[in-house]
Amino acid sequence: MTTSEVSPTAVPPIVAPFFDSDSNTFSYVVQDPTTKSCAIIDAVLDFDYASGGIGFECADRIIEYIEKKHLTVQWLIETHVHADHLSAAPYIQSKLGGTLAIGKNIQVVQESFGKIFNEGSEFERNGSQFDHLFEDNEVYKVGNVTCKAIATPGHTPACMTHVIGDAAFVGDTLFMPDSGTARADFPGGDAATLYDSIQKIFSLPEQTRLFMCHDYCPNGRDLEYQTTVEEQRQKNIHINNQMLKNAFVELRTARDKTLSMPRLILPSLQINMRAGNFPKPENNDTVYLKIPIDAFK
Repeated sequence: MTTSEVSPTAVPPIVAPFFDSDSNTFSYVVQDPTTKSCAIIDAVLDFDYASGGIGFECADRIIEYIEKKHLTVQWLIETHVHADHLSAAPYIQSKLGGTLAIGKNIQVVQESFGKIFNEGSEFERNGSQFDHLFEDNEVYKVGNVTCKAIATPGHTPACMTHVIGDAAFVGDTLFMPDSGTARADFPGGDAATLYDSIQKIFSLPEQTRLFMCHDYCPNGRDLEYQTTVEEQRQKNIHINNQMLKNAFVELRTARDKTLSMPRLILPSLQINMRAGNFPKPENNDTVYLKIPIDAFK
C-alpha cells in the first residue's frame, strides 16, 4: 500500500482533541464509529518541574471521555519521543488497557539519549519498553478503520505520521500553516530529512485532515489544531509547493539557531524514551532524574 492509497473516502474516524495549556500540547482520542474501538495519541502527564510533582488531570480527562463514550482502547500511540511533555500512556494503559506503540527508530533515540544521560546496561536500547514498534509503512487497524504508520523523521529519528482513515496525526513534523515546521536541531534531527518527510505528508490526498501536536497561537490568534494537506501545501510559511529543499534547509537551520531548549526537555526525554515510565527508585525508595550539564549547549 502506498501513501496515496490511504484514501479519505474511507470511514472517517471521530477525533476528540484534549489540550494541555502548560505544554501547548494536543492529545487525541481517535474512534472508529462502527466498533467504538479507539486509539489515544500523545497523552500528557502533568509535571511540575519546580517541585518534581506529577499529576493526572490531563490523562483523567481522556479516561473520563472514553468511559463516558464506552470506548475500547486498542492503541496508545506516541508519534515520537517528545521533548516538551511527559507521556501519560502507561498510566492510561493501567486503567484502560491497549497496546503502547511507537516507531521502530525509538532504538536510535534510546541509543543517543542513553549516552547523554549516562544510562547503564540496565536501560534497554531495543525499544522493549513499548508493546509494539511500528515499521515504516506498516498498515494496522483501529476497529474497522484502516491505518498506516509513515516514518517522517527529521525532527527526531523516531517521528511517525499516523494516517487513520481520512485523518493524519503528524506529531511535531508540521505546525499550523502560520507557524511552519518543527525544529531539526535535536540530536538525530536533520533539516533536509525533515523536508523529505514533509513531502510524504504532502503526497496524501489534498483533503486529508491533519492534526497538530502543538499550537502556539502566533499573533494572538485563537487556538487551532486541524488543517488539511491542501492548506499546508498552499500556505505553510516554512514549506509549501514553492519552497525548494535547499531554501528550506537554510531557513530551518537559521531559525533553529535562535531557539532555546524546551522547558521540560530533560525530564521528558528521560521518561519518554522509557515509554513513559520513570527510572527505578534508588535505595531510599525515591525516583531521581538527571540534569546533564551543557548536554544541549
